[in-house]
Amino acid sequence: MRGTYMLIWILIICLSQVAVQSQYYSKSLPYHPKPVKLTNLHFFLHETLGSENPTAVVIAQANIPSNDNNSSVLFATLYAFDDPLKIAPEHDSEVIGNAQGLAVYAGTNTTDAVMYADFGFTTGKFKGSSISIFSRNPTAEIEREVAVIGGRGQFKMATGFALLKAYFINATNVVIEYNVTVIHY
Repeated sequence: MRGTYMLIWILIICLSQVAVQSQYYSKSLPYHPKPVKLTNLHFFLHETLGSENPTAVVIAQANIPSNDNNSSVLFATLYAFDDPLKIAPEHDSEVIGNAQGLAVYAGTNTTDAVMYADFGFTTGKFKGSSISIFSRNPTAEIEREVAVIGGRGQFKMATGFALLKAYFINATNVVIEYNVTVIHY
């Protein structure tokens, strides 16, 4: 019986040493999350189509005739754009950045585009920062909402949404008002 107690004590001492010797070493730092910021942005995107200096161009288009007039349809049309962002809807208003990206018309019976765009700011408080939008964009609707999925600079790890409103549309010019709510760190 005395040998059994002795064996138990030896095992306890050995096991406690194994636990102490095999601990994973890491220097833990306390977690202090940065406070979340909410930023509201308001600007106007100015797009020029089919003129001498277009800001949006078709870079690929499927050769699919429509049933109505044997002309091409928007479905499977890919646009590249580099549109100026301005503080007002007027053509001569101050430029605060630009939106660069791609839009593909992906709806067979709709004018829905899937849009990826990086909205880079070149002046003001957010100079050098940008927000990224990747979302379905129902372009035929006057008012619509798209998703903010990221950013850089002051908008790192951004999420949020943008409310778009068609301000002016004609054959060669489009002005879209953007009200963007960005949640970032």
